Amino acid sequence: MIQHKVRFRDTIPVAFLVILQYSLIRLSYVPTTTYNLLVTVYDMITSIVIILLFHVIVRIETERRQLTKQNNYLTDHDTLTGFNNYVGFIKKIQKNIDTKKEFWVVMFDINNFKSLNAKGIINANEILINFSLALQERFPNHLGASRYSGDHFALILPPTEQIDDKLKFGNLGIQVTFSITHFPQEADTFQQLIQIGEDRIYQMRREYWLNRQEEQLRTDKMKMVGELAAGMAHEIRNPLTSIKGFIQLSQNSGYNIQPWYEVIMGEISRVSELTVEFLQFSKPHVSNMKLEIIANSMMRVYSLCESEALSYGHYIEMEATNQDIMVWMDRDKIIQVLINLIRNAIQAMERAGHIQFILRREGNMAVIQVRDNGKGIPLNGLDRIFDPFYTTKEDGTGLGLSLCQKIIEDHNGNITVESEVGVGTLFTVHLPMYQE
Repeated sequence: MIQHKVRFRDTIPVAFLVILQYSLIRLSYVPTTTYNLLVTVYDMITSIVIILLFHVIVRIETERRQLTKQNNYLTDHDTLTGFNNYVGFIKKIQKNIDTKKEFWVVMFDINNFKSLNAKGIINANEILINFSLALQERFPNHLGASRYSGDHFALILPPTEQIDDKLKFGNLGIQVTFSITHFPQEADTFQQLIQIGEDRIYQMRREYWLNRQEEQLRTDKMKMVGELAAGMAHEIRNPLTSIKGFIQLSQNSGYNIQPWYEVIMGEISRVSELTVEFLQFSKPHVSNMKLEIIANSMMRVYSLCESEALSYGHYIEMEATNQDIMVWMDRDKIIQVLINLIRNAIQAMERAGHIQFILRREGNMAVIQVRDNGKGIPLNGLDRIFDPFYTTKEDGTGLGLSLCQKIIEDHNGNITVESEVGVGTLFTVHLPMYQE
């Protein structure tokens, strides 16, 4: 009468009535003495204590069973989606393998899940939950479903399941890579099933990543072409506007262009320089690659730039102790880069300054540094220093450093810049050395 009562207060009235009935029957055939009355009272108290202990034991046992059930569930299940976790999935696969019946293992991987998850945990959980609901809706007859390793899902499906038209999830705003493995045609153990499935996922993800990289590269190229074209049009339009204005003035002055001859020729020369640099920038790759001693090219640059530096009152100090460093390079283009860096250093120093032209070895890289103690580059300009058409010079084209960067990258090297306003600037070029 009391074992199915959940609450203690529901049990007491029932127990009290039973004990009262028992006591009245008992008192009906025994003398009504103090002893018998005390026995009756003791029976009631004892019954209440027993009922209380009974409830405590039942509650403890119930909680133990619930905890055991929850622990068993957590061991084999994913709490977010309700699917099996990896351990539970292995058990499901093994159970289906033991039946010796044919089935398919379909594995899913959400592409770019980390970028989709950038907004926070709530967004990530929402994606996973929506995807699990979509799987349940599309494959209600699955033999097992699992979520593991964050964004990986897997289904065990009967061979009669039509799956080809159910594997697109564009309506969820996500792209999914999947693989299908057949049992027992392709694998007859759960290790083989998972390995084959994961390998196929990896190959598909790699192909997807390569396609994305190619698409991004094409986009970046088109963006760069657009920026270059816009910059070139802007840079050429300015001198053409000036030339047009002077021609109009000359018309009003009887076509006498003598007063503006030098200015017009200067603007024409500027357009010509822009065109030459732009054509150099647009050339695909260096072509005259030979094995050269880098120190010899540096000596050539030093001899070409020393007199120019002295005319500005500057001093160039060359340090090339590693005379034997050899590099596969287009000598003329590397000399062009180094001359550009030296001339930038010369123009960056308003007073008599010092330029260090250094060659050293760093692992398997040849390192060339050009350091000046000029005015330096502001922080907001340092990030844009290699952008095409960015310049702080009144007569500059803004293509010089961009062209230098392109040439060095064509040599499988890199160029970096460090600068502090009022202290100076350091350009560093890394080129791979020749390894015998």
